[in-house]
Amino acid sequence: MKKLNLKSNVYTYLLVIVAFIICQLLISGKMVGGQFKGLMVPICINIILAISLNLTVGILGELSLGHAGFMCVGAFAGSVFSIFLNEVIPNVWIRFPLAILVGGVLAAVIGILIGIPVLRLKGDYLAIVTLAFGEIIKNLFNNFYLSSDKNGIHFAMSVEKYNNLGIDAATEKIIINGSQGITGTPNDSTFLVAIILILITLFVILNLVNSRSGRAIMAIRDNRIAAETTGINITKYKLIAFAISAFFAGTAGVLYSHNLYTLNASKFDYNQSILILVFVVFGGMGNMRGSIIAATILTALPEVLREFNDYRMLLYAILLIAMMVLSNNDKFKVFMQNNPISKLFRRKGGAE
Repeated sequence: MKKLNLKSNVYTYLLVIVAFIICQLLISGKMVGGQFKGLMVPICINIILAISLNLTVGILGELSLGHAGFMCVGAFAGSVFSIFLNEVIPNVWIRFPLAILVGGVLAAVIGILIGIPVLRLKGDYLAIVTLAFGEIIKNLFNNFYLSSDKNGIHFAMSVEKYNNLGIDAATEKIIINGSQGITGTPNDSTFLVAIILILITLFVILNLVNSRSGRAIMAIRDNRIAAETTGINITKYKLIAFAISAFFAGTAGVLYSHNLYTLNASKFDYNQSILILVFVVFGGMGNMRGSIIAATILTALPEVLREFNDYRMLLYAILLIAMMVLSNNDKFKVFMQNNPISKLFRRKGGAE
């Protein structure tokens, strides 16, 4: 079993590395345009989000709809860190990894704090609470005001309080400006960094899934009562999965914020959480290779359909519905089982 898992993991790593090499060859050979180049980092961000959510939804078996909230925490934490230390740490290869780490750790801490009360719930109740959490985080950041001047750092939760802080206008440097968000984040995200982060995400999650802790997490998913009677600490292992999932959502948020010049919290709404869940469902619950392929296809598809202008989102929705209907069709399932390509989407006990 260990050899099979190792072989499966190697195939997953190779899928990412081969895709990276192909993309680099296409870019260096000038065989693709700016649209293709612009999609590289967003695709990688969505892959990290899909893999990390699959740990909670596919491996742990809990429906979480607050992933965009963790992404938001990481995005804002990473941006603030980079803006403050842009001059102190000019070397991007030191500053940016630190920003990714800060964003991920803060998202994980929030995940633990939220997870302690929330993970006592299950099913629809957990989904509703995590969805509410994501909206609360978004609205909180929409009301954050952070700046610095010669007197230090100033913070407020409303325009009125911010205007009464007595900030020196001559030396004021606005970092977070309420609903307008953050402007001026260093554009540090690159395709290479994003690929490295995907490989790190896969390494951590696949090794967790194939470890003793991973088997305990899957035991909780399969039968909570049986797992509890065998002595498995339900709360502990749920929190481990939830925190790791939140950590990598936070790192994806840092990549996202450093790929844009302007960042605002409105982008991290419930639609973003639903979209990440669609990646997981479309690729197969517990199937990491499937999540990679699904995130790639569903991120690129709206751009491919852009030439259809007003009808592209309609076509996108129709294709999604068609795939969901086909995936529940018995004849289609038989066809896919006899198709070599289906091995990419098939789960064998653990995670692929």
